[in-house]
Amino acid sequence: MSNLFSSAAAGRITELRTLLEEANYRYYVLAEPDLSDRDYDALLEELTQLEAAHPELRTPDSPTQRVGGEPLEGFQTVPHAQPMISLANSYDREEIRAFDQRTAKLLQGRPYSYVVEPKVDGVAVSLRYEEGKLVQALTRGDGRQGDDITANIRTITSIPLKLRMSSPPAVFEVRGEVYMTREGFRKLNETREAEGLDVFANPRNACAGSLKLLDPNTVATRPLDAVLYGTGAFEGIDFETHLGFLETLKDIGFRTPPLVRGCDTIGAVEEALDENLAARHDYPFEMDGAVVKVNERKLYDVLGSTAKSPRWAMAYKYEPEQVETLLKDITIQVGRTGVLTPVAELEPVQVSGTTVSRATLHNWDELQRKDVRIGDTVVIEKAGEIIPAVVKVVLEKRPEAAQIFPEPETCPICGSPVEQREGEVAFRCMNPACPAKTESWIKHFVSRRAMDIDHLGEELIKVLLEADLIQGIAGLYNLSEKRVQLLALERMAQKSVQNLLEAVEDSKDRDLWRLIHGLGIPHVGERTAQILEEHYPSLQDLMAATPQELENVPDVGPVVAEAIVGYFQTDSSRQLIEDLISAGVNTESRRTLPGDSDSPVAGKTIVLTGTLTHLKRNEAKDQLQALGAMVTGSVSAKTDILIAGESAGSKLKKAESLGIEIWDEAKLLEIL
Repeated sequence: MSNLFSSAAAGRITELRTLLEEANYRYYVLAEPDLSDRDYDALLEELTQLEAAHPELRTPDSPTQRVGGEPLEGFQTVPHAQPMISLANSYDREEIRAFDQRTAKLLQGRPYSYVVEPKVDGVAVSLRYEEGKLVQALTRGDGRQGDDITANIRTITSIPLKLRMSSPPAVFEVRGEVYMTREGFRKLNETREAEGLDVFANPRNACAGSLKLLDPNTVATRPLDAVLYGTGAFEGIDFETHLGFLETLKDIGFRTPPLVRGCDTIGAVEEALDENLAARHDYPFEMDGAVVKVNERKLYDVLGSTAKSPRWAMAYKYEPEQVETLLKDITIQVGRTGVLTPVAELEPVQVSGTTVSRATLHNWDELQRKDVRIGDTVVIEKAGEIIPAVVKVVLEKRPEAAQIFPEPETCPICGSPVEQREGEVAFRCMNPACPAKTESWIKHFVSRRAMDIDHLGEELIKVLLEADLIQGIAGLYNLSEKRVQLLALERMAQKSVQNLLEAVEDSKDRDLWRLIHGLGIPHVGERTAQILEEHYPSLQDLMAATPQELENVPDVGPVVAEAIVGYFQTDSSRQLIEDLISAGVNTESRRTLPGDSDSPVAGKTIVLTGTLTHLKRNEAKDQLQALGAMVTGSVSAKTDILIAGESAGSKLKKAESLGIEIWDEAKLLEIL
C-alpha cells in the first residue's frame, strides 16, 4: 500500500512541478500569466507539503528549492570554462561606422547583418547547465575566474532551474546580466529607511551587494531579475544567428533583452540606437547604452577577438545625464601615491538614479581651466554612469562672493610640504609616512581586484591605523599577534576577529598577479599585473628585470617599464617585499612558462570538448595550464590539439576538417 501512495505522490509531484514551471515561464518570460497569485501559491504549497512527506522525491530543480539551505560560509572562486571578456565601448557614432567598416574589411565580401539590444547596467553572470539542469553560476570576477554564487542565483524566479528541452545539451553556458528593478530598488530603500538602515546608492550597487550576501534566504527577498544574451562553453547545440539564439533562449525558459532589433545596414543600426535611447526610461532596469552585434554567429571565428574584446560586437554608450546644483565647498583628498585631488562638496542632487553630494574636480589645472569657485552653480554628470564629476560652471548664476580655491602648499592631512613634479599637473604629498597615503594604499591592497581580503573595509582600516595596530601593508600580516588588542576594539567580537584573521591568512596564497597589482606600482593595473605574471616566474625575477627586458613584454612600454624598475629600486619597497616574504605571502607564479616545461602540451593551444569521465573540465584546464598550455574555447587554425571527450560535437568536426591533432581522454590522462 505504501508503494501505491508513493507512486501516486510521485505522479502528483511531477504534475505540480510541470504546472508551476509553465506558470513561471508564462509570467516571467512571455509576460502572459495564466494563473492568479492565489492559485500559484496554492499549487506551490501543495508541492511543498508533498515533498515534505516524501523527501526522497525532492530534487534540486524543484520550484520549492529556490529558497532554502543554510547560510554560506563564503564564496568559492572558480575558473571560467571560457573567459568573460568585455566589449569595446564608444560614445561616438563615427566609431560605430568605423566598426562596420572594419567588419566589412575582415569579412571580405561575406554577407552579414546586425542586432541591436539594450545594454543593461547590472552584474554580469555566467550560468552553467549540464544535461539541462542549472549546476553553477559565476560572477565575471577578473574575467578568468569568478565567484560561485549558484545558491543566490537559484532564488531568482525568472532564471530556470531546468531547461525547457526534451533533449538538452550536455553543457550549455548562458551569460547575461542580473539587475535590480527600478521599482524594486525604490521600495527596498523605502523599507530600509523605515527600519533605520543605510539606503543603497543605486540599483547596480544594490544588485551586486545582494548577490554577495551569504544567506540565500535574504537574497530571495531582494527584487532581482535577469536577462540573458550570450554564451560561454556549450556542447551539443549550435546557433546560426544571434537572433535565432535569443529566440531559442526564450523558448527554453530565459528572459532575454526587450526591444531587440535586427538591422541589415549600419544606417538601420543608428536608427535603432536612437530608438533605444528614446525608450531609456521605459525599461525596468538601468540602461546606459546599446550593444551592436554581428547577427551571423558563424562569422564570429572569422572576426575573432583582441586581447580585451570581441571584434564582432561593440557597446555604444549614451551620454550621461547632466544636472545643476550648488557647490558648497571644496575639500582635498589624498591618494595612495600622495596625489592631492580637489573634491566638490555639493548640495545633494539626483543624477542617473543616485543621490550625489560629492564630485571630483580632478586637479588644479582642471579647476582653474573651468574656473570653478566655492558658491558656484555647477553642472555635474556621472562619468561612465559611475563617478560624479563637475562638467562646467553656470557663470550667469555666479554670486559676487564666489571664492577661488588656492593651490595647496601643504598636505591637509599631515601638514608636510607638497610639490609638483616637472611635467605633471598633480600636487603630491612627499611624506612617505602620511596617514592618508597609507590608508589609501591599504584600501587598494585589500580590494577585491588585488589581494581580496574580506572583512577589512574602509572603516576598520581607519580604526586599525588610529589604534596603531598597523602602520602599513606588512602590518596586516602581524595582526594574528594582536588578537587581544583587536578584541578590545569597538564592535570587534570574537567571531569578527576570527573572520578577519582567517581572511588575512587566506590572502597569503593569492596568485602572484594580485600581489603585483596590490603593491600599487605606478601605471601597473590589473591586466598589466596578469601579463607580468605570465612572463616572470616569481616576484624576485620581476624585481631583477631591466627596463629593456620589460619593454619586450606585451603592453609594457618605456614609461611602465621605468615605473616598475623605479619602484623596486627604493629601499622602502625592497623592505616591504622582504616583510611580505617573511610573513609567508606567495611570491611565486603558478603558471608554467612554455620554455620551462618538457611537457608535450607546453606552448600549445588546446581546446576541450565533450564530456570527460575522469576529470571535471575545469580540473583538466587547470592542469594543462600548469604545464604551460593555453586552453581556449573555440577551434581555429591556431589550435594545436583538440581533446575530445564523450558526445563531442561540432568542435570535433571542425578540428577534423582543419587537420588538427585530436586526443581522447586516455591520452590526456597519460600526459597529465
